[in-house]
Amino acid sequence: MQRPVVHLKPGHVRPVWAGHPWIYAQGVDRVEGVAEEGDEVLVLDPRKNPMGVGFYAPRSPIAVRMVTRDPRQTLDAAFFQARIARAQKLRSALGLPSDKTSGYRVVHAEGDGLPGLIVDRFGDDLVAQWLAPGIARFRGAIEEALCSVTDADRVLDRSPGAEALAEPLAFTERGLRYTLPPEVSQKTGYYFDQRPLRERVERLAAGRRVFDGHTFVGAGALAAARGGATSVLAVDASAPAIEAAKGIAAANGFGAITFEKGDVRKVLARAECNEAFDLVVLDPPPYAPKRGDRTSALDGYAKLAELGAGALTSGGFLVLSTCSAAIDLDDLQRSIAIGGARAGKRATIVGREFQGADHPVPAAFPEGLYLRTLIAMVERDARLDEDAS
Repeated sequence: MQRPVVHLKPGHVRPVWAGHPWIYAQGVDRVEGVAEEGDEVLVLDPRKNPMGVGFYAPRSPIAVRMVTRDPRQTLDAAFFQARIARAQKLRSALGLPSDKTSGYRVVHAEGDGLPGLIVDRFGDDLVAQWLAPGIARFRGAIEEALCSVTDADRVLDRSPGAEALAEPLAFTERGLRYTLPPEVSQKTGYYFDQRPLRERVERLAAGRRVFDGHTFVGAGALAAARGGATSVLAVDASAPAIEAAKGIAAANGFGAITFEKGDVRKVLARAECNEAFDLVVLDPPPYAPKRGDRTSALDGYAKLAELGAGALTSGGFLVLSTCSAAIDLDDLQRSIAIGGARAGKRATIVGREFQGADHPVPAAFPEGLYLRTLIAMVERDARLDEDAS
């Protein structure tokens, strides 16, 4: 098959050569041949050296998503079988699945060399999101390979615009049992990427009063309760998520967790929440999905950190996460510093967490490290005590 050719501009080759899987539209010099949305294209550098093969998207800021560095590679059933087998080999090396965990990410798009494809496992079911037209063209072959490699029963579709699932999803994570009703809809259905943070929260929670903001289906609250928290208040704005969380907590024997439907900021700002907790966990939805949202997002994270710090006793721990592409670790750290100071607290960073290892990232693809969490110990600012005296 003669593939259309995408020629790169000078100055846009090095990231691709190093392994970056995206070619931005501004890096394309010209397209030779007729290339439609989702077509396979051969990528050449300005000296006409082949860089590999990718999927073309003429109306996207990401013009090409690289699939293989071998310009002679045929994209067929055998190719996708090998890619999925490689992905599962990595998960097996990580101990996934196990007798305690039957839910995890099977395919993480560019991290597994399958751009535009997300696949999560929920027990015997796989749930996929087909997020790029190129990969969607191979859906039949990929679904067959997924079931063959993982021994799953079926592949369900949760792509944007797909019909809602008709049945609940059931799985285990670190020995805890989850059943997600169809009306709870967040991407594939659950946030497997925060598993490392839940383990960290469980270790931090012993003997502490815990606030779990944006709890979704209560996974963080369950971790805190199992870790020995003296009390847990879990808040989310979604009524279906809170109802699901209550059922999951009861099924796992954690009936003492208090779940509340509400705005996390408003709950933290209540007078009775002032210095009422020893551990505050905040995992909000993205404040800056686009670069243009960065300034307002920084203000939002600082305000959230201020409210979280104000709700903490001196010596307590603030956990703040971001999945906003425009917010990096330095931004998040600055937000905690500013928010803590406004609350009369001094913050010291004591820990960092990222997405779980079943969400791999090519070394040349910094954009792929999308989930960042900082853990800070907050103490009453001694300057306030001096002012009071």
